[in-house]
Amino acid sequence: MAYSMSEDDFEAAVVRALDGIPQPLRDMMDNVALFIEDRYEPLPHEDPDTVLLGLYDGVPLTERDHQWAAGAMPDRIIVFKDSILEICDTPGDVVEEVGITVVHEIAHHFGIDDATLHELGWG
Repeated sequence: MAYSMSEDDFEAAVVRALDGIPQPLRDMMDNVALFIEDRYEPLPHEDPDTVLLGLYDGVPLTERDHQWAAGAMPDRIIVFKDSILEICDTPGDVVEEVGITVVHEIAHHFGIDDATLHELGWG
């Protein structure tokens, strides 16, 4: 059963998750913006039933070189509201899932891959 939550309450959950990232790590984040969208739209080459809770779209810090910054658009972290709400039953579930999703996508910004995140319990 999907949980229903207002845009403002969901945004507050995302802000709380971001605020939960230790300040030294937040200070190391570079040229990245966080967005909330309703759901992921699969690309033409993807399975049309693909569901994502979050997405990191950018160049991880570990892959940037001295030429990277010239005119680079900000990396994007996207949290997909409807996809998260569809797997949650309570406000606590939403807060927990948003927290996991935000940490997961920020980890990609730092160059941590999915396999490592799954091993660490942030998959």
